[in-house]
Amino acid sequence: MDKLHHRVATAALTDAYSELSRLVGSLEDTDYVRPSRCAGWAVGDVLFHLLLDAQRALVAFGTPTRKAATTDYLTYWRDWSSHRDERVAGAHARFVRVATAAYADPQQLAGQWQQTAAAVLTTASALPGSEVVASQGRAFTVTDFLGTLAVEATVHHLDLLLELPGKPEPRPGALELTVRVLDQLLGDTAQRPPWDDLTWVLKGTGRTPLTTSERRALGATATRFPLVG
Repeated sequence: MDKLHHRVATAALTDAYSELSRLVGSLEDTDYVRPSRCAGWAVGDVLFHLLLDAQRALVAFGTPTRKAATTDYLTYWRDWSSHRDERVAGAHARFVRVATAAYADPQQLAGQWQQTAAAVLTTASALPGSEVVASQGRAFTVTDFLGTLAVEATVHHLDLLLELPGKPEPRPGALELTVRVLDQLLGDTAQRPPWDDLTWVLKGTGRTPLTTSERRALGATATRFPLVG
């Protein structure tokens, strides 16, 4: 596995959060109730989930640890399927829907995301990549943690676009890191079909189902999809 360079991780997160904020700034109130690619969640729900992720990042930045890093930008996603608890995931999905519905004005949610995302980028820029921080019971270097945040935001950015044609898509730096993660999760045992980067992310995360011919081309590897949830 290639080591993630701090400049790459920082650029990817900057691309991811900055372009998400630009997208959010272009939304009308009615856009927040449009369906997303996350089953059962509207656009507003996905944005609230992203807000929680950004808040988690700020807590992590303020939670340095003396432990050695236990997780990197790739093993975080590799562990996803084996550690996923459907009961916990269902409870989180319900919480997100209820909490998002409590916003009387969706622009308040938009403002909270934009302010928090900006704070994450500012704080991250002052931290050395080798520092180890704690989040979700794991220990990451700052560099690897930024990488996980960038991939999460990039995938959810695409989730928001289901019924928002013409809105800003993820920037190249964020998309390239997400593709890099999927490529490494797929490994050398299979040749992925000739998808463009956006299609690869949608297929690799289960947002777009594999066709019969794609399953045939991937062989036994197709049973591992989605590689990232």
